[in-house]
Amino acid sequence: MTLPQDDLAATTGAAPPLAERLRRLRTEAEKIGDLMDGTVSLPWRGDNYQIAQPRDFGGLLDAAADDPEQNMPYWAELWPSGVGLADAISHDPERVRGRRTLELGSGLGVTAIAALEAGAALTVADYAPEALLLCRYNALRNAGREPETLRINWRRPEPALLEASGDGFPVVLAADVLYEGRDVAPLLALLDRVVAPGGLLWLAEPGRKVAERFLEAASAAGWRGRTDRHPGPWPDPKDAGVVVRVHALRRDG
Repeated sequence: MTLPQDDLAATTGAAPPLAERLRRLRTEAEKIGDLMDGTVSLPWRGDNYQIAQPRDFGGLLDAAADDPEQNMPYWAELWPSGVGLADAISHDPERVRGRRTLELGSGLGVTAIAALEAGAALTVADYAPEALLLCRYNALRNAGREPETLRINWRRPEPALLEASGDGFPVVLAADVLYEGRDVAPLLALLDRVVAPGGLLWLAEPGRKVAERFLEAASAAGWRGRTDRHPGPWPDPKDAGVVVRVHALRRDG
């Protein structure tokens, strides 16, 4: 599915009022399909976010079947790791406040909202234009700000991402980006290029085996830090019992 380019991207002059901007983003987002609105609560902080997401994944799955990259629409779900990372950011906002921050995999924008509320200068990168659009809408709706966006496949990053990183981002966020074995090596290689020297990788994952493989490879490459465990509760009752591990990692040297 390809969305028309948001005509606001080319707008010059004064920005439209918030309500009008939200209306126009919502209109664009509804081209994805029927949307449903729900509340996401951060378990530690108690903050509540109003999140719009697709009601029916059928069309998204059909589009993924025709995608040569076979990137499934994982972004359209509310995953515990995104909520857990948002909660960690809200609990410790100084880690991102005033810092150039990159989020790999925007999802529906839950983590982006927390980062923007904490004062991050945020860029979000995702393969799906639908995810980027809904991230912008949900962020503006809840945080009153939008992130910068980049459409990229981080398994094969394009020059735009590397140019945006400059000498590296002081903070890189990633929640639930490790699903398949093919993700490990490209993610580690990309982090070597986009995390600034001495910068922070804040990674959240629910204990999949592929995440274990990534953490072993990252440790061998000199990444060190601490891990906090977040037991929820999460937005979807089916995720009861999921424990999200939130890793705050930096490279040696």
